[in-house]
Amino acid sequence: IATNDHVALVHPDTDRETEDVIADVLGVEVFRQTVGGQALVGSYSKFTNQGGMVRPRTTVEDIEELSSLLQVPLVAGTVNRGSDVLGGGMVVNDWAAFCGLDTTGTEISV
Repeated sequence: IATNDHVALVHPDTDRETEDVIADVLGVEVFRQTVGGQALVGSYSKFTNQGGMVRPRTTVEDIEELSSLLQVPLVAGTVNRGSDVLGGGMVVNDWAAFCGLDTTGTEISV
């Protein structure tokens, strides 16, 4: 699951009952989605109410579609010297972001 205060993205194979539980507990609108061809949306995307990041192999069209769906600006990027598994190297909220020790200055500036 990847979520902010308004929207949650879930694995495309998530069943309807689980979607309903997520929507009820978190109070968000839930969408079955992939990110750059990857079904593990929580691993390949990170977003807040301010903006977000997706894996670099995500097409411009997919980024625009996701951005429209989430209603936040998105960019493509990596963490930890080129890893596209953003969930393995980054934790974010509306006020701060923490990334892995191997993350470069260029990756942070994105």
